[in-house]
Amino acid sequence: MAQKPVQSDNALADLQWLVAMGADEAVADEPIDRFSIAPVVAQKPQPVTQSKPAPQAARRAPVTSPVHSQARAVEISDNSVADARKMAAECGSLNDIVAALEKFDACALKRTATNLCVYDGNDKAKVMLIGEAPGRDEDIQGKPFVGRSGQLLDKILTLAGLPRDGESPDNSVFISNMVFWRPPGNRKPTEAEIMMCMPFLARIIDIVRPQFIVCLGGVPSQRMTGETKGITKIRGRWFDYQYENGKAQLLATLHPSYLLRNPEQKRLAWRDFLALKQKLTGQGG
Repeated sequence: MAQKPVQSDNALADLQWLVAMGADEAVADEPIDRFSIAPVVAQKPQPVTQSKPAPQAARRAPVTSPVHSQARAVEISDNSVADARKMAAECGSLNDIVAALEKFDACALKRTATNLCVYDGNDKAKVMLIGEAPGRDEDIQGKPFVGRSGQLLDKILTLAGLPRDGESPDNSVFISNMVFWRPPGNRKPTEAEIMMCMPFLARIIDIVRPQFIVCLGGVPSQRMTGETKGITKIRGRWFDYQYENGKAQLLATLHPSYLLRNPEQKRLAWRDFLALKQKLTGQGG
């Protein structure tokens, strides 16, 4: 039986599906041997009792797989978060953080990402920037904010006198993300993925001890402040952030990728970074 020719509409739909699944490049510089990655051993499912209802937290938790119940997803997430907290607490340096994350296999993003992407910049800087998640370019290079949005961020930082390659703690930045592996197709990280990475991010903050934290975009801003309003409602606001070894002033601002889509909003982001610079030089309130 002769094979029917592929229609252009069907081919486009297939390509769009592949991009959504994270296959947004035909080939990479080096092949990835997926079979060499240790598989996650499935835990034995627990019996479900009808007489005892699931706790409220379990009913609100996101479903991470269509074949698992919400209660089961929460149990796996809780175990993984507990492991992450234990591993993060044992880290005494940024190198320890990287080593721990290389051993941490609970987050499924690790199995689809090319590289671990933890931090960049000056680890003695007074200012720490926190983004959402690595994208395609970040996944390839293993550094946060190196793609188009990163290039825009670098321009803003340079104009503000805070280049990421600056040597002085007063005139440089340290950059990290909420999660350390690229979500497939650049989708937003799930609640479970953020929860598993948060202990490591918190430990990074403890080690770096920044005086100022700048959250880039809605996800990090809401997570770090507890606010539920959108980023356009809370950008430009200052918050107090307490960590183990001290406290920082936290500023919420717009993500560079948002500025690329809405260039007319760059003035707002620039206003935020000017306010940061004033705080650094002692001119701000």
